[in-house]
Amino acid sequence: MAAHCEDSEQVVVGIETDNGLWVQALHAVGYRVYGINPLSASRYRDRHCVSGAKSDAGDAKILADLVRTDRHNHRQLADDSSAVHAIKVLARTHQSLVWARTRHSNALRAGLSQYYPAALAAFPDIDGRDALAVLQRAPDPSAGATLSLSKISSALKVAGRQRSIDARAREIQTALRSPQLHTSDQVVAALSASTTATVAVLLVLNTQISELQTQLTDHFETHPDADIYLSLPGLGVILGARVLGEFGDDPNRYTDAKSRKNYAATSQITVASGRRRAVIARHIKNRHLADAIDMWAYSSLRASPGARTFYDQHRAAGDTHHQALRALGNRFIGILHGCLRHHTHYNEHTAWARGIVNTCGSGCFRRPPFRRADRRLRAMLAG
Repeated sequence: MAAHCEDSEQVVVGIETDNGLWVQALHAVGYRVYGINPLSASRYRDRHCVSGAKSDAGDAKILADLVRTDRHNHRQLADDSSAVHAIKVLARTHQSLVWARTRHSNALRAGLSQYYPAALAAFPDIDGRDALAVLQRAPDPSAGATLSLSKISSALKVAGRQRSIDARAREIQTALRSPQLHTSDQVVAALSASTTATVAVLLVLNTQISELQTQLTDHFETHPDADIYLSLPGLGVILGARVLGEFGDDPNRYTDAKSRKNYAATSQITVASGRRRAVIARHIKNRHLADAIDMWAYSSLRASPGARTFYDQHRAAGDTHHQALRALGNRFIGILHGCLRHHTHYNEHTAWARGIVNTCGSGCFRRPPFRRADRRLRAMLAG
């Protein structure tokens, strides 16, 4: 490409991904790179060929035609800093490991319920350090029933507990020695082996999550926008890093608050045809960002009186819990956009001074927000 054009800014590249070494190299040279969603490329292919034929050369021409004529309808690769790229990688890895820990914790709980209910009674927090330490030493009911107080106390100390060790050890011993139903020895042996393996995985996950959290904190706190993110209610270091990493720090990426909300998938979409019309939530979205915003909105309920009032009004209007959180998250994204644009910290009075429900210019919805279509409307849309 360099041989055919002296000015790199005149080169426009369409590619069906927005990450990787090849994309970074194209962007570093100065080319304008557009990451095209594979679904969009497939639909564009159908515009010109309905036979289903497909080839690499044909796909290349389709992408070239797309960015030549329709690039104004697609998003150019953002000019984010290396710092925010590092934060995004660490935040996504941390989040993925947290999700993996949840999956393995659920698997451990399900396995214990089949042969070791006393362990579930002893440890409500099954992936906690106390539970994992004791289950390492006693993965089956017979071993748990024979554990002495000294062995339980030793396991708790090794796990890091420093307070109420003796009292907690007695509680655990009482629970493990309580009467419970039993299954065959072969099944117990198999399930205990599964428990041992799952406990080992959870211990490694806990260690790696802790180490990643330290690294993520170090990277996030050195970013110039970190103090703005941390000033918003409900955003701590981890959630703030997730939101920053997914939104990026390119000041020209989002033209206004609406475009930032659309990218986050918190704004509604309209499905209309003739007399049929429905306003619904977006289901195609960045799941990493959507999860972070949902947790952010929920965490803000205790930290911000304005957020609490906004949530309560949406609930009183008939919204479900998640609908109200989605609307609150949408409002906070608008507030975040304003803070970043003006380089100012969050102010509770400024954020909610113009009202709660009817202040649509500040980021909330006009009624009704995300109201689910009733059965009749769904049938009309399907038909």
